[in-house]
Amino acid sequence: MDASVSPAPPSSPSTLRRVFALRRVKVAFFTCLAVSLLILPTWQAPYPMLFGRLLIAGTMVIVAYGLFERWPARLPKWLARWALQVMGVAVAVPLGVLLAYCLTTMGEQPAWYVDEKRLTGFAFMSFLGLLASPWIAVSALFNEIRDAARNQALAFELERSEFERKALDARLRLLQARVEPHFLFNTLANVRELVNTGSPRASTVLDSLIAYLRAAVPRLNEPAATLAQELDLVRAYLEVMHMRMPDRLDFTIEADEEARLLQCPPMTLLTLAENAVRHGIDPSEEGGHIGVRAWVEDGRCRARVTDTGMGLGSGGAGLGTGLTNLRERLALFFGGDAKLDLQPVQPHGTSAELDFPARRATE
Repeated sequence: MDASVSPAPPSSPSTLRRVFALRRVKVAFFTCLAVSLLILPTWQAPYPMLFGRLLIAGTMVIVAYGLFERWPARLPKWLARWALQVMGVAVAVPLGVLLAYCLTTMGEQPAWYVDEKRLTGFAFMSFLGLLASPWIAVSALFNEIRDAARNQALAFELERSEFERKALDARLRLLQARVEPHFLFNTLANVRELVNTGSPRASTVLDSLIAYLRAAVPRLNEPAATLAQELDLVRAYLEVMHMRMPDRLDFTIEADEEARLLQCPPMTLLTLAENAVRHGIDPSEEGGHIGVRAWVEDGRCRARVTDTGMGLGSGGAGLGTGLTNLRERLALFFGGDAKLDLQPVQPHGTSAELDFPARRATE
């Protein structure tokens, strides 16, 4: 005969806890209490005996409901487990009432089943149990199915969130990998130019480059950086650029101590500083000044890179790729709760300001 396979029964230490789950015990107790109060006016036996008989029958119902929840493990396809549980409860009601009467009248004469009043009480109690118990069992089944569906949905949601987190982390690393060769190769090209021209500043530039690489390379594959690390990297980069064009570039870096401890995506400030050099200072014959400042305001971090170079109108045509990449990395890192704003500076230049949540780096 074809049979469907149910989940394997749980280990024995948890079987009793499952069968006599608190919710089931409470439902059985209050059902017995309600039935006892309902029939008390017509009952001749003492109330404790009446309530005790109902509790014995209720316990039998709980056992039957829990037993057929997992046993047998294999059922015919035409027999649903919920139907088996309801039938088990229906059979358990008269058996439970029978057991209750046998236990509470043991040794009494005449026997309860030859006493017309007790026999009528047995039939009436069994009838009420058969009337109520299957419906209560069906209601309990629906509640358990609903709870199982909710728990499964929560498990799926947690799993989906974990997959999304891993996907975002992979995307962030991919975007970061696109940035790293870009600034490293540009810096090496600048140093090579000085060496090829026999510039006396070549040795000093190499020292600055070493400091720059010491700041950059250890963090190339890290998922997050602190603003302190970012500022060190920006300082090393701008020192290299200053050595390349000492008469056309100067810079200042300021940051609150609180801001230096905050998290941000790697290469965030460096992207803005490199953008300021390439599109602001480098194309300008006069050069200019680059100012980097970071501070905390109302629970958010603000970081601004300002240059007095060509400005958005003249030198900003090529800003798109680098800043689009940066915006995407910020969105992935902060979940959309970050923004990058570009504004012109008078009389000329550009201000790039970051605004993101002030999250301290974990130790």
